Parts: sequence; structure tokens; C-alpha cells
Amino acid sequence: MSKPSPMELALAQARLAAARDEVPIGAVVVGPDGAVLAADGNRVEAMNDPTAHAELLVIRAAAAALGAPRLVDCDLYVTLEPCPMCAQAIAFARLRRVYYGAADPKGGGVEHGPRIFSQPTCHHAPEVYSGIAETDAAELLRDFFRARR
Repeated sequence: MSKPSPMELALAQARLAAARDEVPIGAVVVGPDGAVLAADGNRVEAMNDPTAHAELLVIRAAAAALGAPRLVDCDLYVTLEPCPMCAQAIAFARLRRVYYGAADPKGGGVEHGPRIFSQPTCHHAPEVYSGIAETDAAELLRDFFRARR
């Protein structure tokens, strides 16, 4: 059996987040050699921390694993378009590429909303690839919120 792709790992983290009653968003950082440096899902509720988004958690963990504040030549896989806070952290971390699943027209900060990477004040803009496993990512979110209505 082949090993799961980084987006499959991010989706698995999103499912684990949902099981913890967190908004089901998962993220993975892959290093320059293709190894997974960090994988996690949202932990806002568990940590009582509004900044405990999956992206920020994996950026922090990957930076700690590398012993460096910048993640040059690393890639981020996340199940939902990053919000403006996470997009700015991605720029500060100097991630090479961002792959995301579902678009977030209301809260996104990459291809929606403030479009952080397109701003003249943005010091680093990663390559962005959207729509990766989009159907699975969107379905996880729809099911999660449908169950709460």
C-alpha cells in the first residue's frame, strides 16, 4: 500500500479535529526532502486560543523541528483556504508553496477577502495551488456545521 499524500494526511487531521469538536481543518508541513515535519488540526477550543488554527500549529511545530524561524523550501497542505491571520503567518514563515482544498469566500485571505499575498506590503508570496481534494474538504466542513444547526 502506498503512503498517504500530504493532503490525505491533512484530511485525516481535519477528521481528528472534528472528533474533538473543533472546526475540521487539518494542515501538514512537508520539508525540502519531502518528509512530513508537522501535522495537526484546529485546536482553538481545546487550547482556548483563537490563534490555534491548524496552519499556525504546524508552522510552529515545523519551525521547532528545523530549529529555524523560516520554512524556506517547505510546503504547506491545508484543507481550507487560509484565513488572513494564517496567510500572513505563511508569508512570515517564507513557505515555498501552499496547497489547499476548499475555498473560503467568507473568511479566506488568499484568493478571497484581503488576498494577503497580492498586497504590496507582503514580503513573501508562496506559490498557491487550490482545489486539492476540494470535495472531501468541503464535505467535512458541511457535515460538521450541518450537525450543529
